[in-house]
Amino acid sequence: MQAILRQIAAEIHATESQVKAAVDLLDGGATVPFIARYRKEATGGLDDAQLRELQTRLTYLRELVDRRAAVLKSIEEQGKLTPELRAAIEAAPTKQELEDLYLPYKPKRRTKGQIAREFGIEPLADALWADPQLDPQAAAQPYVRTEKGEGGEDFTTVQAVLDGVRDILSERWTEDAALVQNLREWLWAEGLLQSKLVTGKNEADPEVAKFRDYFDYDEPMARVPSHRALAVFRGRQLEILDAKLVLPEALPPSPAGGGSGWGPAKAVPYAGQPSSPPSPSVGKSNSPSLAEGRIALHLGWSHQGRPADDLLRKCIAWTWRVKLGLSLERDLFARLREAAEAVAIKVFADNLRDLLLAAPAGQKVVMGLDPGIRTGVKVAVVDATGKLLETATIYPHEPRRDWDGSLTALGRLVQKHGVQLIAIGNGTASRETDKLAGELLKLIQNMPQTHTGQAQAAIQKVVVSEAGASVYSASEYASQELPDVDVSLRGAASIARRLQDPLAELVKIDPKSIGVGQYQHDVNQSQLAHTLDAVVEDCVNGVGVDLNTASAPLLARVSGLTQTTAKAIVRWREQHGAFASRQQLLKVTGLGPKTFEQSAGFLRIRGGENPLDVTGVHPETYPVIERIITQTGKPIDQLMGRTEVLKSLKPEQFATPQFGAITVKDILQELEKPGRDPRPDFAVARFNDGVQDIADLKEGMVLEGTVSNVAAFGAFVDLGVHQDGLVHVSQLANRFVADAREIVKTGQIVKVKVLEVDAARKRISLTMKLDAAPTRRDAPRENRYEAAGRSARTRVDAPPATTMASAFEKLKGLQGR
Repeated sequence: MQAILRQIAAEIHATESQVKAAVDLLDGGATVPFIARYRKEATGGLDDAQLRELQTRLTYLRELVDRRAAVLKSIEEQGKLTPELRAAIEAAPTKQELEDLYLPYKPKRRTKGQIAREFGIEPLADALWADPQLDPQAAAQPYVRTEKGEGGEDFTTVQAVLDGVRDILSERWTEDAALVQNLREWLWAEGLLQSKLVTGKNEADPEVAKFRDYFDYDEPMARVPSHRALAVFRGRQLEILDAKLVLPEALPPSPAGGGSGWGPAKAVPYAGQPSSPPSPSVGKSNSPSLAEGRIALHLGWSHQGRPADDLLRKCIAWTWRVKLGLSLERDLFARLREAAEAVAIKVFADNLRDLLLAAPAGQKVVMGLDPGIRTGVKVAVVDATGKLLETATIYPHEPRRDWDGSLTALGRLVQKHGVQLIAIGNGTASRETDKLAGELLKLIQNMPQTHTGQAQAAIQKVVVSEAGASVYSASEYASQELPDVDVSLRGAASIARRLQDPLAELVKIDPKSIGVGQYQHDVNQSQLAHTLDAVVEDCVNGVGVDLNTASAPLLARVSGLTQTTAKAIVRWREQHGAFASRQQLLKVTGLGPKTFEQSAGFLRIRGGENPLDVTGVHPETYPVIERIITQTGKPIDQLMGRTEVLKSLKPEQFATPQFGAITVKDILQELEKPGRDPRPDFAVARFNDGVQDIADLKEGMVLEGTVSNVAAFGAFVDLGVHQDGLVHVSQLANRFVADAREIVKTGQIVKVKVLEVDAARKRISLTMKLDAAPTRRDAPRENRYEAAGRSARTRVDAPPATTMASAFEKLKGLQGR
């Protein structure tokens, strides 16, 4: 265990004592958010990112220790464990290297090499390898059998015996861990990932055309970006692309004993020559490859024109082409995929974090619009607490085109409930529905009073991501939360609520369904789910949760709480009313002292018995605040929010053996801004009028949009045209950008310029360098759009201009209702 602590400490740049404290807490059932927030003294201030990495590496290294013990036991039972082998196994730093060492001793099916050894051919193999001056044909003669074995094994010819020599030597070299590791690292550093279109595939097929960038592609293996690796692997899985590992050019022939050490190829054929399809490193050439040369170099052999050299040369070629070439390609493809998946999962996690921590609109009455064409636009109004007030369905688009009726219905809802914000889903017909909402806002500006008799306040419309809304609508929780509401209308309620508080609403949805990932279906789903769950947990606990209003799914993400305890809290709340203090949590069935310790600091009570319950101060540290009150002579209400008073206090004055200066400093900071929300202020992106479809975009246009997704290669921006545009990483700023998230985050509002539009492939190229020139100047704009297939996407036009006066009269009539 000490070795594990030492290794993790070096990896996360911490001390062994910090790591040990964190491991002890994790093993004791503490969560990462709790340790990061309330056990800084013990861990020396390790943050949540370090703790998450520590947790991941701890699991891996413990699994490595267990596997190492199993390997040692297996080899020892075989009676083959030498001191040198034990030392090598105990020093293996990764699971891969451990398995390389175990390979020769791993129980496996009966191989050709084993069969040859059983028939006594191994001494011949050893003799020819030790002394290439021996004539293989003559030396093999004594080993020829007169008849086949009981299992059909055939060593009745010299040829068959020499094949056995080949199988024994190649199997021996294949199990040489040092050789395999040497080749693997060399191939990773020098090899190329190559992909080509599968012969016979139709390039014009839309599904095939998606991979056009990879029809003739190669790139150094170690430098392939995550998104390109995953794209190639997806194309290969769909049997659209052929992918393989390609090595440098084959070695040129050289004089015997010189150059590569292979010598001239003999004209005399050898029956044991490889007959399998050439491996990626070999291509169609019969010349020895660099990989074969490296094997020879490792073995200390060179072709010197001796009688057995041609045989040994072919044994080495067989080792690479049949044994190692394809297996190492699989290893490296797995390594590339693992690295690519790690990046993709991180991208998804970072985007999810940004989305969950997006600015909340707050406690306002919101009308949610879930756009649709033939099925209508679903409408839901929720009050300031998220309670559903009323639903409706309107049909402003095809086929009914009831524009006036839709305006009237929406106006009635606005007046009746005092709507303050309109949330519009960004799906099909979003842009047309946004235009409807814009016309509605123009009408209600002239409305003198709301249902309460007050002047109508300015209403804003916001286009929000509806990713996952349909998943929520059909979920078991939605049926419990909105049992009497049609499934199609639940999505509109979710859209409205996610504008009020993105975090509180999105936790009801499986993170994988939120749709801010990069090749999310191509990565390890278990690892993805684990990482995303950790992000949600960190975000929820970083913001804090209102104990008296939070839903069960939101409570279940609080440190220490489970779905069972979350439901128990909600049941207690329904039976006894709002919690008056955090201490009442201990009255909830199934919630004991340990759960209370882990969760209490992240739960908030507004207007409760103890003012501190609205803060992030943990109840266990309330005695520290009592000391502060006693020493300063100021009651709590004169301390909370009083920056000048709190900054004059020195944390060291109030430190105790249990809670040191670091914890006291956190307490004072929390008292400065009690119950503060770490999320940014709410802001709205405004789409350009007249831009509703990809066909409306022109090169050079400057637009405002919302970043919908950030990938390794750039950022996608929602412009309100049903297709996100891409700002390539090179177009994010007038400087080199290594990571797109240095510049933008999901949910951020940005200004972009249109560089190029490919309507046929539904691709929009954007730049945030607003002084950048369009990339193409070779054709008139109109002709270019026609050539790109402007009519490829059916456009749903808004209805003709309506009589605003007629609609206004209808709305006026609502005031008296």
